[in-house]
Amino acid sequence: VQLQASGGGLVQAGGSLRLSCEPSGFTFDDYAIGWFRQAPGKEREGVSYIDPNDGSTYYADSVKGRFTISSDNAKNTVYLQMNRLIPEDTAVYYCAAVFSMDNQTPFGSWGQGTLVTVSS
Repeated sequence: VQLQASGGGLVQAGGSLRLSCEPSGFTFDDYAIGWFRQAPGKEREGVSYIDPNDGSTYYADSVKGRFTISSDNAKNTVYLQMNRLIPEDTAVYYCAAVFSMDNQTPFGSWGQGTLVTVSS
């Protein structure tokens, strides 16, 4: 099970980016999907999760009110709209399948991730 994240780039503080997540070899509506990020020298952390079956979502406090997770089931794609970006959002962003919204443990292999750099 692997998902590929894309859409990262360099943006100024206050700007926006939209990341996309597409699965390889499975239909993601079988699982909840999470966005994770890893900043230089830090542990990987969960940012946001969605259950494509019922649309329920979860956000880490650090991104609540600025990021929006969504899914397009017809396109088998999950998005992360990131607004009002701050330098602390700089990280490699990954998406992964998680067991459920109650058990947000990722499984499968990590894709390459996509780098988001926010300049001050």
